[in-house]
Amino acid sequence: MQVNRREFVVGASLAATVGASAQAAYPERQLTAICNFPAGTGADTFVRYFGGKLSEILGKPVVTDNRGGALGNIATEAVAKSKNDGYTIMIAPGSSTLAAAQSLFKKLPFDPIKDFDPITTISKLSFVVAVDAKSDIKTLDDLTKALKAKGAKATYSVSANTGHVTGELYKREAGLPDVQVAQYRDMQTPLNDLYAGQIDFLTADIPWAVEFAKAGKIRILATASDTRSSALPDVPTFVEAGLKNFGSVIAWWGVWVPAGTPAPIKTTLENAFNKITADPAVKTWLNNLGSDVFPGNSKMLADLLDRKSTRLNSSHIPL
Repeated sequence: MQVNRREFVVGASLAATVGASAQAAYPERQLTAICNFPAGTGADTFVRYFGGKLSEILGKPVVTDNRGGALGNIATEAVAKSKNDGYTIMIAPGSSTLAAAQSLFKKLPFDPIKDFDPITTISKLSFVVAVDAKSDIKTLDDLTKALKAKGAKATYSVSANTGHVTGELYKREAGLPDVQVAQYRDMQTPLNDLYAGQIDFLTADIPWAVEFAKAGKIRILATASDTRSSALPDVPTFVEAGLKNFGSVIAWWGVWVPAGTPAPIKTTLENAFNKITADPAVKTWLNNLGSDVFPGNSKMLADLLDRKSTRLNSSHIPL
């Protein structure tokens, strides 16, 4: 059958125009931001806040879907297996759910590098060690002495990979090899166990910890950062508290989509999140929670994940 060349060219041009229009129309409907942790956690607060800001820019609803469990792995797997059409995104602490996960779990149900396309970095924060506010323990040194006295009966809680790394670094630098770790799905349960004396201390992200410290429910003993947090000016870093070789544990947040998401969609999302992090109101909001804005791009996020994954896997932290 002979095909008219003019008809072919017109048809191809029309198809290309329709395809371009479909790309340009993104987003046409609601987006879902999957959160790696339960509602009420510091992570949930972050995802809902940034999801709301993204909604304002894109003009479409962004709904938070909390899928807590397995220190964030359940949600991360869900994103990895989602359709790569730009309507499912992951706003998460990649330092924990992707980088640290590789050294904490022998086998993951997803590939932290191959199963995701990076969008950009958005924020960074640190973790803390805290005890019951009613406890007689006032300093990190007090806690260390109490834990040494309890030996293998001492226990601390974690609900995120970065918190686990923080706790294990504290154990190593303070000489506490016998202290046990208990993993929790949420933050309310370990808080209850802390009050009941079932655990001796907990690790938590600063945004969550600040809220409960202000409410008089926990006492924060040290932050795993290079400098004191603006939200916790009276709380020393681990180094200031006496553990000179502790260094720092910084949780960095970023945005990811399933691998293979079309480039124009990724560009739209990257531009949107960079507009969010450039907003002075967002910087103020983060600072009030003890966090900092951390703008970037897809390449920066990819390089950061690769670099931090390599460092954690070779750090020899006794996890």
